[in-house]
Amino acid sequence: MSPRLLLEVSSLDAWYDRSHIVQGITFEVAQGEIVCLMGRNGAGKTTTLRSIMGLVGKRSGRVVFDGQECLTEPTHTRFHKGLAYVPEERGIVPGLTVRENLALGLTASPLRARTAQRIEEITQNFPRLRERLDQDGMSLSGGEQQMLAIARALMAEPRMLLLDEPSEGIMPILVDEMFELFRSMKAAGTTMLLVEQNVELALSISDRAYILDQGQIVHQGSAAELLADKAIQEKYCSV
Repeated sequence: MSPRLLLEVSSLDAWYDRSHIVQGITFEVAQGEIVCLMGRNGAGKTTTLRSIMGLVGKRSGRVVFDGQECLTEPTHTRFHKGLAYVPEERGIVPGLTVRENLALGLTASPLRARTAQRIEEITQNFPRLRERLDQDGMSLSGGEQQMLAIARALMAEPRMLLLDEPSEGIMPILVDEMFELFRSMKAAGTTMLLVEQNVELALSISDRAYILDQGQIVHQGSAAELLADKAIQEKYCSV
């Protein structure tokens, strides 16, 4: 029996002003999978994530989440349906503590009344954050800020996480911690769509991958196949 599809993207186009960034791409993510979007900078990976989340103004095609079309829905509606997005720039709010930044993850959520409980539950998996709950979020290291952004996204118990370059600018020991966390999240049933420049690391935790080039999907396959195909990696993913 095939896994149930959680996300279906069909003939997706997206523009910034007159620039046609994403050009008719089609892909899918099954429940419980980690799927990686790969490609060089400027290939359209981030725009794809932002389009799925409703953060790109001009877009067309179909985005179906859990069987429901959501291309034209506002971002907050997608969030309430169980989609969460962790942008590359992290979005930590200056002047707020780690605890307060985490609480923002439940803004307008039905779980808001359980904020203290959710912080307690979430930080079980983020010991560095647990030690720094009353510290200004902006005073954390880059890696700790990335973990805070991920933890905040998890506060509302999303069914699917969109992750944009989580290892960017982070020291290796924290990257290893983060990807171990992703493995644990996958084992617990969280579905993930991952954009990541560290090809080998991304493929090591993914089930499948799609490669984008100039806004189009040019190759797809199992993560194991693409991990072994150095020629494809060199052609489309080398910096």
